[in-house]
Amino acid sequence: MLLCNSDQLGGKSVSTMHKNSRRSFLKNSAMASGAAIVGACSSGDQRLLTQPYTPNFYPTHNERTKGWLRFLWQKSTFPDDWGYTGNEELPWGIGLPRDEINWNYDGSGPHPWWDQYTSAPMLSYPRFDLVDSSYAVMLMADQTPAWREVYSRIMDELATRHTAYWAAIDWNTFIGPSPNRMKYADYPELAPGSQAWPERVLGNYDRPGWTANGVEPWGLQPDPIGADGNLFFRGWLNLLLTIYKYVSGDDKWERPWMIAGYENQQFEWTQPRIVEHLYKQYTDHPEGPQCENTKIWPICNSSAGLGIYLSDQLGVSNAHGVFENWIEFMKDNYMSINNQNQIESMTLYYDPLADFKVNLPGVAAGTAAAFYLMPQSPEIATQIYDSLANTLGWRDPKRAIQPSAQGLVLAKALGDHTAVARLSAAAERYSEPKWFGKDMDKFGWWFNNGEPWPRGQSSAQMMITEITEGNWVDAFKVKHLDKYAAPTVEGIDFPALGVEQAWNDKESGVLHVGTYAADRNRLGAETSWRVTGLPNARDVFVLADGSPFQNVEVINNNSIIIRTDINHHRFQIFTGYHGQQTDQASNPPAPETDSGAFVARQRTAAENAQAAESVLLSGSANCPCCAGAA
Repeated sequence: MLLCNSDQLGGKSVSTMHKNSRRSFLKNSAMASGAAIVGACSSGDQRLLTQPYTPNFYPTHNERTKGWLRFLWQKSTFPDDWGYTGNEELPWGIGLPRDEINWNYDGSGPHPWWDQYTSAPMLSYPRFDLVDSSYAVMLMADQTPAWREVYSRIMDELATRHTAYWAAIDWNTFIGPSPNRMKYADYPELAPGSQAWPERVLGNYDRPGWTANGVEPWGLQPDPIGADGNLFFRGWLNLLLTIYKYVSGDDKWERPWMIAGYENQQFEWTQPRIVEHLYKQYTDHPEGPQCENTKIWPICNSSAGLGIYLSDQLGVSNAHGVFENWIEFMKDNYMSINNQNQIESMTLYYDPLADFKVNLPGVAAGTAAAFYLMPQSPEIATQIYDSLANTLGWRDPKRAIQPSAQGLVLAKALGDHTAVARLSAAAERYSEPKWFGKDMDKFGWWFNNGEPWPRGQSSAQMMITEITEGNWVDAFKVKHLDKYAAPTVEGIDFPALGVEQAWNDKESGVLHVGTYAADRNRLGAETSWRVTGLPNARDVFVLADGSPFQNVEVINNNSIIIRTDINHHRFQIFTGYHGQQTDQASNPPAPETDSGAFVARQRTAAENAQAAESVLLSGSANCPCCAGAA
């Protein structure tokens, strides 16, 4: 007897079954039942089709992830203007003293919800929100590799903003020495590291965050990418563009595009050319390029290296070796390690022209660098993390700790469960996780700032740890490069309809898709979406919530359309895809009618049953009647 009730699977909860055990069960069930099961389905025996739920074995977005995605979609698709007007207001964080934040958007410049208020003045530019936002998108896309269109759109919106005038607002407007040099003594908190400045530079030195385009020995350099300094612009931009590549599979940014520079001059670049430029700089300057004129920061060099690393992983470049030389330079020159292999101090920044370093005791300056180094140089990053965990008491239940978004990301990546539990609890207590929006359907971290939106940079970093099964290190192993040729869900009416699961099981040849009402006001409304990249669309069989699903239309040899409603559903789409390539070029989509609907043929019930029978008898898929088995 075939057991379709999940409570009867060997006396174990489905959620605790090991993946290999699940697959063995599925394979054996399909082979033992064969055509007899198909017969039961076609004869109308509803006992096998009635289940309390469809068990879930594949990555699925949790509610917080869905809420963050809704907010990020709203931010990224909102038509704010990052372009040049000639009347740009300087970023909030650079002022001395600072004015009150104006949260009202007047149609000019970036919307105030793009974070330009964190870690002023170094990171108080809205472009850093663009880059930080991309990290969670990368992990979300890894959870649903068979659904990428929304993530690709968000990534493209982020990348497009990063090429506009406002992205390099500091390089384009902070020309020459800072006019506030003499005021830093009155605002030491706005000049990080100033306590360690040698007396000879006091009153004649720019604080971190002032990019100083135009200072000697380089003079004015209008191109924010091609400049000698300004690494903290192009390094993070390259990382953003490579994440776009991995998420979407699109080579858009490998083709020529324009960057807006000083007085809105336009300069042509490609993502591979950025890597070439970085390669030359690291070859010529083993100490690392300057993040702003004239300071070298390990943090922005580490992020630049991660972008090169991901570009190499994607086969676009072969350049990371030169950055590995910089890592060795960092160990020897930006870290002080005693005879017990303990880190005594780390460099916050180094000025090779003024010839001094700002060193901080312990590893206080190393958290962000370790965050970016962990995927590309885990040994040194782990050493920094261990020192952080010991120093800050993340593993000591007797010590009170403060939240750390990047520390939590590292703890999760390393499997430090004690630190994960303690840092997670600290975040829940102190970092203000909160639902918001008209329908309370958006989620973010507010950090008790009393602001109208969650603080972008820190909230985006926290979301890396919220994504179920998400791992910062695993994401950069680019495990899902086959997704571009595999069956893919397209045409989802987001943000009305959401996709919480989209996973191709290549062993069984089944695409698992979970939908939900992203907009509760549209619950129950009719909708449709497509599955493309199918080996043979006419052989596809679909289950919805455990029952055979009839409303399937064949578009062409490689695509189908599914007509359904905006609601929570579990689809099992028996695609027959086991990792083979699909030739879609010979099967272009059918033309659209005047109504916008696809010209398609609806499959008959007999054809559906025949498809199911062939799948089952082949032993390559799960039981279509026992939906819970998949």
